[in-house]
Amino acid sequence: MASKVTEGALTLLKTLPRVALNNIKDLPTTLYKKKTDRAAGRKKKGRGDKGQGARGTWDPIGYEGGQAPLILTTPVEKHYGKYAVRRQYPPISLLEVQRLIDLQRVDIKRPIDITSICNTNLYHLDVSKNHFGFNLTEEGCDVFNAKVNLEVQWVTELVIAAVERNGGTITTRYYDPQCVAALNNPKAFFEKGLPIPKCKLPPQDALEFYSNPNNRGYLADPEKVLEAREKLAQKYGYKLPDLSSDPVKSLLLMRKDPLQIFYGLEPGWIVNMADKCILKPKDEDYLRYYANVY
Repeated sequence: MASKVTEGALTLLKTLPRVALNNIKDLPTTLYKKKTDRAAGRKKKGRGDKGQGARGTWDPIGYEGGQAPLILTTPVEKHYGKYAVRRQYPPISLLEVQRLIDLQRVDIKRPIDITSICNTNLYHLDVSKNHFGFNLTEEGCDVFNAKVNLEVQWVTELVIAAVERNGGTITTRYYDPQCVAALNNPKAFFEKGLPIPKCKLPPQDALEFYSNPNNRGYLADPEKVLEAREKLAQKYGYKLPDLSSDPVKSLLLMRKDPLQIFYGLEPGWIVNMADKCILKPKDEDYLRYYANVY
């Protein structure tokens, strides 16, 4: 008897179709959306008598009704105060810089700054979006092995250690929007025939950052910067290379004047792209203006 039941069950499994979504019933608790009958006998079809429900004229998303909207009834929250005018620093990682070096998109025999990065046509700064320079991020700090002279606008302690561990140097430098526009596309700026602007000093809220030797600020005391280099090497446990005996010492210690934005070009000079020459002012008033901070 048992064998017949087993054989019958196996026969059913062979003959019946496979279990699928199209041949199984729904659960008893399954709920279905009720369809509105549009026949004449339904009259108002369950929409009620007049109003928004009957006509489907619902309020737009965000409408609150009444006389005072949310922005007036809620107290002011200053968490995002002046967000539209904040300085923005587009990120570029150490891994991306190393890739540019490996692909020879940048020359390590020269200092790497905004102009060097933007000349690759891979990264650009938009002054209309409050871009004030690049933020060198920590991604790729373990694989970065280039000895370079870097100049960026924002940096962290780990990034500084990754650069100086290989014998390189790094400086954080502030540029005002006019200078950033010139550094982003020097050729277009020179073709306008405008004199090279002098860089302004950092605003009050950024002066401390660019004067701090721990951030390698360009306004910091050079002796304190050397002390900060030694302390950072002791903290992360690497031997700091001696720059005094380095064969590329002149490259690694090359810095711009606080008023200067291009290497080898002084503020007030005009680069003539057509004649391939440089025009230098001789008037004392011009020289006095471009030599002073204000």
